[in-house]
Amino acid sequence: MNSLRILSLALILIVVFVLLGTIASPAHASNPPSVDVIHLDQQIDQGSAGMITSALSGLTPANTKAVIIEMNTPGGILENMIQIVNAINNTEAAGVPVYTYIPSGDMGASAGSYVAMATSYIGMGSGSSIGAALPTVEGGSASQQTRIENQMVALMESMAFEHNRNVSAALSMVVNDTTYTESQAVSNGVANGYSLNLTTFIKSRGLENFPINNVTPSFYDNFISFLSNQFIIGILIILGAIAILVDFYHGSVLLSVVGVIMIALGLVGAEVIEASIIGIAFILIGVVLIFLEMKIGHGFALISGVIMAVVGTFLLGSPQYSANPGYSPSPVTSGSVVSAIIVVILAIAAALYLRKIALSIKAKKTTGSEAIIDKKGVVRVEINPIGWISIEGVQWKARSIDGTKIDQGRIVRVMGREGLTLVVTSLID
Repeated sequence: MNSLRILSLALILIVVFVLLGTIASPAHASNPPSVDVIHLDQQIDQGSAGMITSALSGLTPANTKAVIIEMNTPGGILENMIQIVNAINNTEAAGVPVYTYIPSGDMGASAGSYVAMATSYIGMGSGSSIGAALPTVEGGSASQQTRIENQMVALMESMAFEHNRNVSAALSMVVNDTTYTESQAVSNGVANGYSLNLTTFIKSRGLENFPINNVTPSFYDNFISFLSNQFIIGILIILGAIAILVDFYHGSVLLSVVGVIMIALGLVGAEVIEASIIGIAFILIGVVLIFLEMKIGHGFALISGVIMAVVGTFLLGSPQYSANPGYSPSPVTSGSVVSAIIVVILAIAAALYLRKIALSIKAKKTTGSEAIIDKKGVVRVEINPIGWISIEGVQWKARSIDGTKIDQGRIVRVMGREGLTLVVTSLID
């Protein structure tokens, strides 16, 4: 009887396992590998690099049929571009093809052209462009500029050769800073073909029957991208220091809190881009000068500090003592120069405003009732217990601080004030 029960239980377990296997198999079959579409619609920086490398991490042919980078980027930081290129290489080595599609009217410029060149297929929309990939080393020497150019030439050449593209045309994007329209890119063998939109591009690669998984930047990715801009970093620190300085005159705790937060965010951003120590040093010296304005009060320290910090802002991307090799394109644009000039003008306005406040405070101390404290006077009418003294030609009623008599002609010092009566003490002859 026990044997029969055991046999029955075993049969039940076998049936359960078979049913589970039957149920699991259709579920697996109903989940084919997806096509991951990564939307790169921003500069190439730490934020976008983090988004792409995270999206590419751990992909296999079992879970991903292909990856498409839908690109619209003006370029960015070379270090982050290299991170993306390495992630693409690792993904394709794992058996998952990576493609680039540049939609109509969009661009894969500068650092973006290297990312596109790392992929197996480049599709172009009407009016799109690719190229202008000449690297720039901000604040570096001519030898450093040459070294980075040679490195980028080697990188572009190797990627073009690996993907059977026109090496000479690809190198022209680096050496001559050439930009190709969609027709030029295809006819010169830089890109592989045209597509009207992303949907037709997906069909052209035979991927229309696979589920689409869209990858867009998270809030954190966008936040890191915001802090990856060297001019944002510099402006945050400068404005934070000015906010604390203004709070010294106004006594608003809120301004100090805002100032500290802005400086902290700026320093976090400097860490994100691994900023040049020279640029950071210039900015910190500028901050010290700005705070020195609290002591000096004539405005020159504030203006000098802001100018010093602005110079440091332009040097944050320098390769001096920094892991950042350079940019493509250069981060120094007419817009950044105009922004720097506006910051200096605002600093001059703030200096004039704070100087006015400082002079007003000084005037109050000089002409107010408190200004008479510690002044010397001459007894004109004997103090016993009340008398009269003269201070700078003005007659004041006075009494001695300890109630003693003070003779006429003695020199006294004002120790306090009680209404219109001064409290004085006699000085030793």
